[in-house]
Amino acid sequence: MKQLFTMIALGIMCYAPAQQISLRKGTVVDSLPVSVSDTISETFSLYLPKKFEVSSVWPVLFVFDMQGRGQQALKMAASAAEEQGYILAASDHLRDTLPISDNILIANRMINAVVGFLPIHKDRIYVGGFAGGGRFSTLVPSFIKGVQGVLVSGATVANTDLLASKNPFHLIGIVGNADYNYPEMMEMEELLNRMKFPNQLLLFEGGHQWPETEVLSNALEIFTLSAMAKGRIPRDEAFIRAKYDEDLTQANIWFTANKPLLANNRLDEMLEIYAPFYDTDAIRDSQKTLKKSKIFKTRNRHQNDLLFQERLIKEDYVYYLEEDILTYNYNNLGWWKYQMEELEKFNSSKDELRQLTGKRLEGYINALVADNIDIVKAGDPVDEEALNFLWMLNTVIDPRDYGSYLKIISYNAKVNDNGTALFYLEELLKNGYADKDELYALEDTALLRLTPEFNDIVGKYLKEARYDWD
Repeated sequence: MKQLFTMIALGIMCYAPAQQISLRKGTVVDSLPVSVSDTISETFSLYLPKKFEVSSVWPVLFVFDMQGRGQQALKMAASAAEEQGYILAASDHLRDTLPISDNILIANRMINAVVGFLPIHKDRIYVGGFAGGGRFSTLVPSFIKGVQGVLVSGATVANTDLLASKNPFHLIGIVGNADYNYPEMMEMEELLNRMKFPNQLLLFEGGHQWPETEVLSNALEIFTLSAMAKGRIPRDEAFIRAKYDEDLTQANIWFTANKPLLANNRLDEMLEIYAPFYDTDAIRDSQKTLKKSKIFKTRNRHQNDLLFQERLIKEDYVYYLEEDILTYNYNNLGWWKYQMEELEKFNSSKDELRQLTGKRLEGYINALVADNIDIVKAGDPVDEEALNFLWMLNTVIDPRDYGSYLKIISYNAKVNDNGTALFYLEELLKNGYADKDELYALEDTALLRLTPEFNDIVGKYLKEARYDWD
């Protein structure tokens, strides 16, 4: 039986066998069924802008989160979607632990469900996401027909070989200048430009994080401009002019604020975005003036030098981490501590570009260790000694990563290395951990918790231990 939908005062009411679902406008609605069939139990979250009406067709952005956090993902993008009049939808069942083929099928079922019951503009279907969800979104147009654009934030293209298809989509990348993906996304843009693949790369000031509403809204506006340029929707001259003036103003603001690299990026993208609408000679003249300026030449040269240095440091991280995991090289933890001290020199520099380099490297090493932990955990059998090394490394790169200390204490108590367990117990408490109940319930530490040494350390930092041996 088909689902029936009718407008009511507060939104849309969905009637299906044995269920009634209200779809309110202007808020994220979660746990919507993909199908009324008992054989498919998947759900998704949905956001309808407040001005949504069934009498019009609407653009839609399907947001992918690889931990199945559909509602959370939509809340991050809802303000931008509201501003630009986009519907949002996100599956609750995508997982980075699933094969790509399974995730594609899950995404396809959700897309079909939304397109099947809402008035979606068939030529304005977009997909996107942050980090892993963004990478996955770059694969979707190769397997699901009808996707016109991809919005990838904080991640590169998953497989550039698939971009050589005869049916190119419009790709918009978003990345912060302190994001460890920044160099790779800059390289990705150069590659796509050489391939003449339609794309823009939007930069913002920040790290590996969901971009602010203003940046996401800018990306959706670019999709709208592209739809106008291709004749998929009527041209709105007032909208085009307002957007053009806004972009030019932002470029001027960045240049005036001594941020010529961000200004140049904005002018670069304007050349592509507005070519279908206006003569772009004025933009080219502005960019020529900017590139002739001393501050641009100095900053551009300095950034290129730092990016080269950053690449070499990353290669060292990858090489030494691989060797250390294979050999359980605990002795090399001192080298990693030295690397963190070197990064602190970047971070404390008065040179803004060196600070950004330090932040990117710090983010990279955290992501590298996290990825290797996931790889080791996926092994069969799991190499617990390798995990122990990685947890110890985590305490070096992030001394307040309490979870890693707890795992080290638990594992070493299990293998009867009480000396190591007690050392990390004290380091944990030195760094501000204070959850005594969790500490005394820690797995595999029953015997260790009864020892005078354990309770002396707890009493030293938390004033009172559970067991008093005096």
